[in-house]
Amino acid sequence: QRVPHPLYGEARIPAYEMIQHSINIMRGCFGGCTFCSITEHEGRIIQSRSEASIIREIEAVRDKSPGFTGVISDLGGPTANMWRLGCKDRETESKCRRLSCVYPGICSNLNTDQMPLVSLYRKASETNGVKKVLIASGLRYDLAVQTPEYVKELVTEHVGGYLKIAPEHTETGPLSKMMKPGIGTYDRFKKLFDQYSKAAGKEQYLIPYFIAGHPGTTDKDMLNLACWLKANGFRADQVQNFYPSPMATATAMYYSARNPLKRVGRSAELVSVIRKGGQRRLHKAFLRYHDPQNWPLLREALTKMGRKDLIGNGDVHLVPRTQFVRPGRRSGKFFRTQHTGLPGNPRQKG
Repeated sequence: QRVPHPLYGEARIPAYEMIQHSINIMRGCFGGCTFCSITEHEGRIIQSRSEASIIREIEAVRDKSPGFTGVISDLGGPTANMWRLGCKDRETESKCRRLSCVYPGICSNLNTDQMPLVSLYRKASETNGVKKVLIASGLRYDLAVQTPEYVKELVTEHVGGYLKIAPEHTETGPLSKMMKPGIGTYDRFKKLFDQYSKAAGKEQYLIPYFIAGHPGTTDKDMLNLACWLKANGFRADQVQNFYPSPMATATAMYYSARNPLKRVGRSAELVSVIRKGGQRRLHKAFLRYHDPQNWPLLREALTKMGRKDLIGNGDVHLVPRTQFVRPGRRSGKFFRTQHTGLPGNPRQKG
């Protein structure tokens, strides 16, 4: 019926509001990110719904869902752009034991053509009663850049001002433990995103997600990430702090302090693990360098790290020398990521 069970009565259900006008088009993920267990409980081989089935559900939303205004809030799944992607050869796929099809690089046997997804977006948008189709699921941007026409379609027609992506970090150390691509891939996607947004005459922004405290992350890694955020004008509000979760490879790293992505034995690679509350708070504070509540902790850490050059009241500094809040500036009420227009921190589209 596309409505909550009558048992709920008139109660507000935030989860229902989020999915009320969204469509799930696939399940599974071949990304293999170590902090995520989607691959383990949904499978590495993508299970895609048929185009006809998806269009029928869009029509059902149009006809049954209360309050439908013509906007489909999401066509996605665990990842927005893995629909109909998979191994080019069934026999190779059956024998493959790679943990990821896209790390350390995209497998040559992986079909990365996202033009069928472009076609789906267009047909969904042309459905009677549908005014707009948005994409709200997380985007695998290293795949997206393989089909520039997909990026163009997405940016031009299906972004509601902000697009979520997840670089997770900027430094090679933690990224290698996460099995995520380097920040250079983000830069390539951002270039296309800006190019097509400008061509469409739209002011749109990327919202990047980052993780603090992931196994393999050092204080220096978090400092470098904070400097990258400052240089690019990002102010993250809601951030992820790593917690070990069932079935995730990173959980094995967390408890063993060893790298299971390589041969495990007496000479196994050791992994730095952030367990103590003080260090966990510090890593999270680096992500929220702009929050006055974190400044005392960051000043102390920067002094110990020999980086007092980042303490000062100029635009090149990470935290101010004195505890104050700039008049007229809000200190903590931002979107997940807010772009700043401070001198030295140019307002970024992305």
